Amino acid sequence: MAKRTARIGDVKVGSDRLFLIAGPCVIESQDLCLRVADRMKALADRLGLPYIFKASYDKANRTSLASFRGPGPEEGLRILAEVRRRVGVPVLTDVHAIDQVAAAADVVDCLQIPAFLCRQTDLVQAAARSGKAVNLKKGQFLAPWDMKNVVDKAAEAGGRDLLVTERGTSFGYNRLVADMTGLPTLAALGHPVVFDATHSVQAPGGLGCATGGNRDLAALLAQAAVAAGADGLFLEVHPDPDRALCDGPNSIALKDVGRLLARCLAIRAAAAK
Repeated sequence: MAKRTARIGDVKVGSDRLFLIAGPCVIESQDLCLRVADRMKALADRLGLPYIFKASYDKANRTSLASFRGPGPEEGLRILAEVRRRVGVPVLTDVHAIDQVAAAADVVDCLQIPAFLCRQTDLVQAAARSGKAVNLKKGQFLAPWDMKNVVDKAAEAGGRDLLVTERGTSFGYNRLVADMTGLPTLAALGHPVVFDATHSVQAPGGLGCATGGNRDLAALLAQAAVAAGADGLFLEVHPDPDRALCDGPNSIALKDVGRLLARCLAIRAAAAK
């Protein structure tokens, strides 16, 4: 199979070596984002991993009105610009509506289409027309082969630097499952395939007014995905997940990421033999 590549800012990612998208689920503060980005960049540099920082300025699909959404686009994009400037890494964030695309594209290197919105044709194509890389997250309600239509929409609008991300599939009430056999199907679409290990262990709405999850399983799934051929990993990372304002139950503690990535690299090397 031909190599799958994409350019995100000044960083080339693809199937030739594992790459990493990681950061807090939502922007809680500038200090938190800089702290996580600094630590993750140092770790990625040491391990030889291309790294993209991610954080959302507005989580529009929260479970309830009581859920923390983030600082909003103006302040959030200012903080992402600071991370990009001061840490020197590409940055990624979500867009939820067409009128958010232009402002976000002026600041970030990769626009992300949330899983719940992956069938929104106008949003997908607006992101693709921005000229920035686009991360297309597979909807929890889609089969892996259904993502061909999403990729085709982005490509038709001029998108070339595309990522396709698996993040679990709905399975009954408040449950997701991760189907590793779907990763080769996504890879056949011709773009780098990312496995979102932390969203895959969510329990949507599982806490009643918030989403629950089991972060202890995220490392297991990340390792399985690398063995199954994922090109990149997507991890929600927080210094203190129990106090995170969003997705804490499924976030990985910052102190634990190094050990996980080292194991994943060992697995990838063994699988390549």
